[in-house]
Amino acid sequence: MNETPLSRGATWLAALTGNATGLPGYPPSVRVVDAPLAGQPARYIAVVPDAESSYPRARTGETGLVEGWALAQAVHEAIATDREGAKRAIVAVIDVSSQAYGRREEAFGIHQALAGAAGAYAQARQHGHPVIGLIVGKAMSGAFLAHGYQANRLIALNDDGVMVHAMGKAAAARVTLRSVEDLERLAADVPPMAYDIASYATLGLLWKLVDVGSAEQPSAADVDIVRGALVAALDNINTDPVPDLRSRLGGANRQASSLVREKLREQW
Repeated sequence: MNETPLSRGATWLAALTGNATGLPGYPPSVRVVDAPLAGQPARYIAVVPDAESSYPRARTGETGLVEGWALAQAVHEAIATDREGAKRAIVAVIDVSSQAYGRREEAFGIHQALAGAAGAYAQARQHGHPVIGLIVGKAMSGAFLAHGYQANRLIALNDDGVMVHAMGKAAAARVTLRSVEDLERLAADVPPMAYDIASYATLGLLWKLVDVGSAEQPSAADVDIVRGALVAALDNINTDPVPDLRSRLGGANRQASSLVREKLREQW
């Protein structure tokens, strides 16, 4: 029997969909639920821990081979179903601690699985599906690139447990040959190195930070607040004629990216 504790991703997925039953045909680590958003059909997707996964590296919420292909399946199914009609919103509920590093994962092509998921989200956006990423916990490394980063709009809970980064502090310290304390001192002056969500927001990638009473155990009022943010994001996407990611370039600490793009356009 799988007795994996409920993760933030699973908690918020259940809360936002009214505990609706997940669709069959997916692994235990990927939950896919069709439920309304603003009175319209929507698909909610979350990666959750599976203590009985056949891949030990992917038992605590990581995104591995199985998860990457299942995410791609969930998004491509929505694209195919809505090909001739209204495009449903896709909500990626994000709480992913890492991609699942491992010898087997590398041998079996985790890069292809995660690229398949990222590509599916990008295709959904380009086909006119409003795609919203809701960060309720960790959004780390390749796992975030595969699950949610390609969204038209990214929303994050304003909570200390919400984190977006390329790697965890301990791993970053090993790679850079610095101590965790050194990294924390650098993060105070270099926002891209920081781990708090407020610093990440200054980079321009978030559409909105949302305050809630509890990110771990949301109340009905918390759920209403987040649902309202999702509806607002949906409205904002529907009034945006360009389904790309250029809206992310206006952040207070994103001037260098904009300058590089400007110079490239001048030269090319």
